[in-house]
Amino acid sequence: MVENRQKFKVGLVQMTSNDVIADNVSMAETLIRDAALKGADFVLTPEMTTLLDFGTKQVMEKISVEEDDTSWRYFASLAKELEIWLLIGSIAIKNGDKAANRCFLFSPEGEKCVTYDKIHMFDVDIPGDKAYRESNAYQAGQEAVIAQLPWGKVGLSICYDLRFPYLYRMLSKAGATMLTVPSAFTYVTGKAHWHTLLKARAIENGAYVFAPAQVGEHKNGRKTYGHSLVIDPWGEVVCDGGDGVGVSIAEIDIGKVDEARNRIASLTHDQKVVIKKT
Repeated sequence: MVENRQKFKVGLVQMTSNDVIADNVSMAETLIRDAALKGADFVLTPEMTTLLDFGTKQVMEKISVEEDDTSWRYFASLAKELEIWLLIGSIAIKNGDKAANRCFLFSPEGEKCVTYDKIHMFDVDIPGDKAYRESNAYQAGQEAVIAQLPWGKVGLSICYDLRFPYLYRMLSKAGATMLTVPSAFTYVTGKAHWHTLLKARAIENGAYVFAPAQVGEHKNGRKTYGHSLVIDPWGEVVCDGGDGVGVSIAEIDIGKVDEARNRIASLTHDQKVVIKKT
């Protein structure tokens, strides 16, 4: 475990997951090892790390309940081997007649610290793209999650959650100084909104944002935007993963959170407002 509680290195994995779980796990492992070799203390992978597929039948035929899933245990052992904190953006886990889009956080001891099920389902019709119905295959989560890292508290989210500012406000007011947004943003919506939304969440909450992303053409016909981002509490982009598979490494100074929040203390200025009806 890293002893410096103020500064550390974060590593964002950018990958192109498809419909074969073993291949995706192997790809993720290679990139996680690369991030650790480059000095990352905390490594994050994108949403749908092990399986990128929305079809209910296809998903349910390939996944298991958490107790029987081998992929998260493999990642837990990898975190222990590499002595890193490891966040797997999400793994599809059987949850009744649907799946959970579930994020896993592992400690350098290989412990499963927390899990988080994506709350907001991506059910949209995108002009110039196509319709997406995540809720056909996935069950929405109900609970926000915060975890303790050596450098502070981290609030967990996944992809489409990004469009709901109240979630990040809740996490930050509950003590989160870091916010994670592992994603598989479509190319169309990513090009239009990805940087702007992530910068807004960082600025609104005076928090670091870590957003590892899927990238490129996927076998199910989806095209994702990439550009994994680390954004500091003042809204500055620390690193951008661009549009290719790889790893981005950034130096983090958690002291910048207090600096930003002291300069603009908006987290303490929330007011209860009543809408006047006319």
